[in-house]
Amino acid sequence: MDYKIVLAITLPLTVALTAIGSAFGLGKAVSSAMDATSRQPEAANKIIIALLLGCAFIEALTIYALLFANILAKKI
Repeated sequence: MDYKIVLAITLPLTVALTAIGSAFGLGKAVSSAMDATSRQPEAANKIIIALLLGCAFIEALTIYALLFANILAKKI
C-alpha cells in the first residue's frame, strides 16, 4: 500500500479525533470551572485564571495537530 493512500485516509481522521477530544476537554473544563465558581464565588478570579490557562493548552494541542496534518498533507 502506498504511503500517500494511508496519509489521505488517516490525516482527516486524526484532525477529526483531535477536534472531538478538544471539544470534550474544553466542555469538561468549563463545566468544572462553573461548578467550582458556584460553590466558591470568592475564588472566581483564581478559577477563571486556571480555566483560561488550561483552555489555552487544550487549544494549543489542537492547533499543533492541525499543523502537523497540514505539513504531512503537503507530502501527498
